[in-house]
Amino acid sequence: MYGSYTRRGRRARVARLMAGTATMGALLALSGCFSPSDDSTSDAGSRPRQQPKAKVPYWVNPDGKAAKEVAALRKNGRGKDADLLQKISRQPVAEWVGVDDPEGQARGFTEAAAKADRDALLVLYNIPHRDCGQYSKGGAADGNAYRDWLGKVTKGIGDRKATVVLEPDALPHVEDGCTEKKFHEERFALLNEAVQKLGELPGTKVYLDAGNPHWIKDPGRMVEPLKRAGIDRADGFALNTSNYQTTAENTKYGKKLSAMVGNKPFVIDTSRNGNGPAPGREDPEAWCNPKGRSLGEPPTTKTGDALVDAYLWVKRPGESDGDCKGGPPAGQWWPKYALELARNAE
Repeated sequence: MYGSYTRRGRRARVARLMAGTATMGALLALSGCFSPSDDSTSDAGSRPRQQPKAKVPYWVNPDGKAAKEVAALRKNGRGKDADLLQKISRQPVAEWVGVDDPEGQARGFTEAAAKADRDALLVLYNIPHRDCGQYSKGGAADGNAYRDWLGKVTKGIGDRKATVVLEPDALPHVEDGCTEKKFHEERFALLNEAVQKLGELPGTKVYLDAGNPHWIKDPGRMVEPLKRAGIDRADGFALNTSNYQTTAENTKYGKKLSAMVGNKPFVIDTSRNGNGPAPGREDPEAWCNPKGRSLGEPPTTKTGDALVDAYLWVKRPGESDGDCKGGPPAGQWWPKYALELARNAE
């Protein structure tokens, strides 16, 4: 099924990504090295600063993988490549909260963002029976384990400002039949509780993941799942998480879906969709490290469309989708691919 193919790259990536973020929050909270400056064009060898707040309020992690790669390239005399990768390192990307010390992670990211006078951008991905037992199988052991994990996340966020993309894949996998029917009621209940608890935090916005236009192609099919998951109390829904569908196609799809769920706004992941999806849908691994792709629109809340709250980089550009097409294992930083995404965005 084409919709499934388009998701697997992200699912494989996240399985390893979450294991690697366990201590990140605490490290960020302790460093205290984040500049509140609106100048994103710092000197060539310096760490990236924050983007102008009026353009995009989200926090740029000055110690992200792209920033470290930029520093390494300059040290090795590869200034032109370093300049290219600054297209990634200077942009805010989402932090995926993992299963180890979720409170510490959430607190670390939000505190670091607050110190820089910015908002944290987070992804929560720990729903039970996650990914239908496929590449990113796992998640919380059961509903109570998920509630405990969620409680720690919300405690870590506290009253600081955060935007949360909630449980990628969870609703589309219900609708496409991938998640077994016996788990549907629990999933809807847990998502409802998550929307409620996150919504009770004074500075948090929450967007329910709703797939992409080439997964559940008829937006009408996503209406009931979104309503049962609490879209009426959420700030909106998210499209194209870690995918390559164009911004124009996502916007068209999102507006149709919005009209059916109370005119809710939505956000679009534009991290790698600059050239759209790879041609040739006969490739069963079209989702995995497709060649010729490009960075999409930079993150911003100035979309020019009242229904589109933001263009976000939810997927981290430069991380492999999996060990296909010459790539390293999923979630690992792949400099060659990162440079290709940046070069194609010129």
